[in-house]
Amino acid sequence: MASLVLGAAGAALGGSLFGSGFSILGATLTGAQIGGALGAVAGSVVDSALFASRSKVKGARSDVSITASTEGAVIPRLYGRQRVSGQLIWATRFKEKEKKETTGGKGGGVTTTTYTYSISVAVALCEGPISRIDRIWADGNEMDLEDVTYRIYLGSEDQAADPLVAEMEGADNAPAFRGTAYIVFEHLALADFGNRIPQFQFEVIRAIGAEHPGTLETMARAVTLIPGAGEFVYGTTAVTRTVDGNSDTENKINPTDETDIVFALDQLHAILPNVETVALVVGWFGTDLRAGSCRIVPGVEVAGKSTSPYAWSVAGVGRAEAHVVSHDDEDNPLYGGTPADRAVTEALAELKRRGLKVIFYPFVFMDIRDGNGLPDPYGEAEQKPFPWRGRITADIAPGLSGSADKTSAISADIDAFFDGEWGLKRFIRHYADLCTDAGGVDAFLIGSEMVGVTTLRDGASSYPAVAKLRELAADVRGIVGADTKIGYGADWSEYFGHHPADGSGDVFFHLDPLWADDNIDFVGIDNYMPLADWRDGED
Repeated sequence: MASLVLGAAGAALGGSLFGSGFSILGATLTGAQIGGALGAVAGSVVDSALFASRSKVKGARSDVSITASTEGAVIPRLYGRQRVSGQLIWATRFKEKEKKETTGGKGGGVTTTTYTYSISVAVALCEGPISRIDRIWADGNEMDLEDVTYRIYLGSEDQAADPLVAEMEGADNAPAFRGTAYIVFEHLALADFGNRIPQFQFEVIRAIGAEHPGTLETMARAVTLIPGAGEFVYGTTAVTRTVDGNSDTENKINPTDETDIVFALDQLHAILPNVETVALVVGWFGTDLRAGSCRIVPGVEVAGKSTSPYAWSVAGVGRAEAHVVSHDDEDNPLYGGTPADRAVTEALAELKRRGLKVIFYPFVFMDIRDGNGLPDPYGEAEQKPFPWRGRITADIAPGLSGSADKTSAISADIDAFFDGEWGLKRFIRHYADLCTDAGGVDAFLIGSEMVGVTTLRDGASSYPAVAKLRELAADVRGIVGADTKIGYGADWSEYFGHHPADGSGDVFFHLDPLWADDNIDFVGIDNYMPLADWRDGED
């Protein structure tokens, strides 16, 4: 209306001001035409202010599109671990959700209507049976599956129809897609994907040999669960850390809503289906290669870290009192911290819930940094960084001038190593108590690979560390009871005897008193066999 009124007024005013007008590029514009045009422009501005639309629409329904599926496409057959796209094999209609929101002043507000969509789909992956699906990507971005409802069908020949498909299609008409591995997304929100079904990709795992007995995957009966370090790595309760005001997850970096240990054990069962026993490794930190000076202590990654829903604690030691592991030049921890007692207890419960037998494996990491300045038992300027625990020995190693080996003085070093405030016995007894409180384990190691300590002598053929291990075995037996097997994990170079490098040619079966002890149930050997024959040729 204002356009009409102001356009007419402008024409009259233009005629009086510009008269007959003027020519532009051969065309004559009269004063009335010029004034009318200017008046109409001004009027349109007034119209927009007075009569503007008071509604907006977001997420227009015409945006909705559907990923195409190809009839007659080849169903892949996969082995190992592969990333596949899959084919859409079933879908519901889009479900529309309308949300209205009004903003602005009284009488002049704008109502915004937003449409969002969801859909349920089934995507076929490959020929079954597969072992599992790990990660899923949508439009090239890894999906966080914590808030996504989905079900995976591994592709067996007797798998049942998905309950949603059966509900939508009717029980008699619902396909089970037997022999085909597929996934169903239920009520998948599409707003993050531009209101369309995204392009999916799936990390599919199919254990080689699942249908061929005699392969490694089917033959494996026991595994070792590491890393043994990581403050909450074994916990089934999700833990959040806060450092310098920044929060992040401690033990849930996989794409599911499970903690990392649960995710890892699911992978284990899928890929090595016949595993029966797990050795759970938990580490403390040795601080010196000299047995008499070495402290074995629980450690943390950083001192100033707050965690929720529970704080780190090991053997009654809190974060503020704990040893802080070495850091690199950029202040990154070079070890994970000792797993919290609660996390270890949760791991034991989870392993037993799955019907697995548990061997508890206390482990000594050596946290000795470069530039440590510590006197080296082996004659170097200082102790080498991050050595093997098997290098722990006397103040001066056997065979070097001034060594106390084969003298009574060595007994003081052995006593300190085992019985000191932070000696080996405290470490081992703590976990014997923890395992017992958690309901017990099937086997328990009282130590491993301490070849440099067990071969120290306080006489010509007397080995005081072996006597201390026997004492420790008796202590542990009194804690864990008769149903738990107890052993020592000897290094492969240690279990069969001591061959002193002194030119004597002597051979001492120094561990025999330990192996024969009534509290020791097995001869343990820490050995690292190759999983396959890496040699060239067929012989």
